[in-house]
Amino acid sequence: MRLSLSGRSAAAAVIAATALLTTSAISTAATGSPGTAAPQRAAAAPDIPVANVKAHLSQFQSIASANGGNRAHGTAGYKASLDYVKGKLDAAGFTTTVQQFTSSGRTGYNLIADWPGGDANQVIFAGAHLDSVSRGAGINDNASGSAAVLETALAVSREKYKPTKHLRFAWWGAEELGLVGSTYHVRNLPAAERSKIKGYLNFDMIGSPNPGYFVYDDDPTIERTFKAYYSGLNIGTEPEREGDGRSDHAPFKNAGVPVGGVFTGASNTKSAAQAQKWGGTAGQAFDRCYHASCDSSSNINNTALDRNSDAVAYAVWGLSS
Repeated sequence: MRLSLSGRSAAAAVIAATALLTTSAISTAATGSPGTAAPQRAAAAPDIPVANVKAHLSQFQSIASANGGNRAHGTAGYKASLDYVKGKLDAAGFTTTVQQFTSSGRTGYNLIADWPGGDANQVIFAGAHLDSVSRGAGINDNASGSAAVLETALAVSREKYKPTKHLRFAWWGAEELGLVGSTYHVRNLPAAERSKIKGYLNFDMIGSPNPGYFVYDDDPTIERTFKAYYSGLNIGTEPEREGDGRSDHAPFKNAGVPVGGVFTGASNTKSAAQAQKWGGTAGQAFDRCYHASCDSSSNINNTALDRNSDAVAYAVWGLSS
């Protein structure tokens, strides 16, 4: 996330128990108009093994360690991170595209991956920024989101999933410099292509060590989808405010695309009421290592990472089926 200016088995049970989405949610995701389609049963998402997600985090940490301690825009560490993700997706059968742009005098890259099939006029799009700040490896911010989106995409391949809608995934560059990569992508999309995107799902910082469970409230359909997932885990959520407009959903939202996502908190302080609701330590930041050199492999809450990785898959399957 850019700087501001001023239980696997339980999750699987939730997915099975809440697979029947409302008529409004399904039809709004498909057409943008609520209440126009008969109820239909969403395909149940698979469990996303947190061990697989953490294996990606280990790779990103190793890449940073081998490249000056970070994976920032314009560095060898960023390019190696992109090559790692692209290699996994290519082997899994995705059609990948590397989009090049320039920021701060350095070449940047977005990686876009399309899963073959589905209605090309109805696109469900999930993304995360891949770059870190220059001060550290960026494992929570935002290898956590990048790894969860990657493992969800790989699960699509493993499951041989055949969604009704077309699935697209992205890993954005230069987010930490002001949402540069995602803004470039959206600005270069013809209006007709933007209109095909029925939902953009953003995942930025989903494993904070003192986590909260925040859900974007920008689009009612997407918000309901995530809240249904957490409700099945008996986890209360709060609207996401700290990162509003500060991550890669913002260019999509500004272009009129429905957006949503989840977030576990950054430099804001966890309140006593939030600690009672979610556990953790009141009076401390959700992520004490936000944009710091200590944002390394040890700066992850495994339970939050596990739950939120499953939330990625839950939304991707639920909104695309």
